[in-house]
Amino acid sequence: MTDLLYSDVEEDLRASVRDLLSDKASAEAVLARIETAEGYDLKLWRTLAEEVGVAGLAVPEELGGHGASAREVAVVAEELGRSVAPVPYLGSVVLATTALVRASAGEFVRQLASGSAIGALAVPLSTAPGAGFPSSVTVSAAGTLSGRVGTVADASVADLLVVPAAGPDGPGLYVVNASSASVTELVSFDLTRRVADVSLSDAPATLVASGPAAAAALEEALLFGAGILASEQTGVAEWALTETVSYLKGRYQFGRPVGGFQSLKHRLANLYTDLVLARAAARYAADSLAAGTDVPIAVSVAQARVAPIAVRAAEEAIQLHGGIGMTWEHPAHLYLKRAKADEIALGTPGKHRAHLAELVNLPA
Repeated sequence: MTDLLYSDVEEDLRASVRDLLSDKASAEAVLARIETAEGYDLKLWRTLAEEVGVAGLAVPEELGGHGASAREVAVVAEELGRSVAPVPYLGSVVLATTALVRASAGEFVRQLASGSAIGALAVPLSTAPGAGFPSSVTVSAAGTLSGRVGTVADASVADLLVVPAAGPDGPGLYVVNASSASVTELVSFDLTRRVADVSLSDAPATLVASGPAAAAALEEALLFGAGILASEQTGVAEWALTETVSYLKGRYQFGRPVGGFQSLKHRLANLYTDLVLARAAARYAADSLAAGTDVPIAVSVAQARVAPIAVRAAEEAIQLHGGIGMTWEHPAHLYLKRAKADEIALGTPGKHRAHLAELVNLPA
């Protein structure tokens, strides 16, 4: 394990992303956008992907990326969690690109890394690492794909779909042009990250990995996604604590700041210690992904610990903001919805605890 503190390069990356999000994805801007049918801010995404370079952060330089590690990817996820910006970072950069890099699909990786295309991994967002290879999509003798996959993250804005499919010769990982699929956006609980059903009917597809290589690429993408998601959840918790402290300092009752009451101080102190624990677990997961050591253990520890903390922090933010926290006009509900949706995404805390017990040989 290396130093879990943020490096100078990571802090510079954080500053660039935070400045952009502060300018283009303020709470008011996000609230206004989720009222529209479009939902996603693709103009902001193009700036993040092409100018800041987040689309190709962890992609090797020979494939058109920046050759960074999971640690840098996690820093961006943390900042996106702080802003709940409606951009397809999880689906395209974290899941689809990782699967294609592991499958050595250079042509498609370059498209996603440059930001010229958006990708989505065609598995239900709730799919946990270790869930096994899905069989809802099948391969015909002609190599076309048919089947349906529900609740795919970021599929409604994807150009390329990375589809796991079961063929007569075993599992395969395919790339399908989104125009060849029927993508139906669902009413998502979290309006800042949409999910959609993907239906395929004899869709033309390109095979990028088969057999054990396909299964390994999918599993690595899910592990990477769950590990990076912990950093996003940490960003959600950080926003909740920071905004709540700021609000309670400025809210007065009985001639003194509400934040000065002892019971509220205790609740804020508990949130702070939870946030410290969450950041440590998320950083450990990101560092393990970067180093390639203890990855399944680190990811399960992070998800089991961080997901409930993000939910609790968002719940406390709403309660401690009082009546204003319950309104649609205040952004607190966006963070609670993101935290609750993330708690289910890529494996619930309960699933990760059970998996962790297996990994460390704890008795049932």
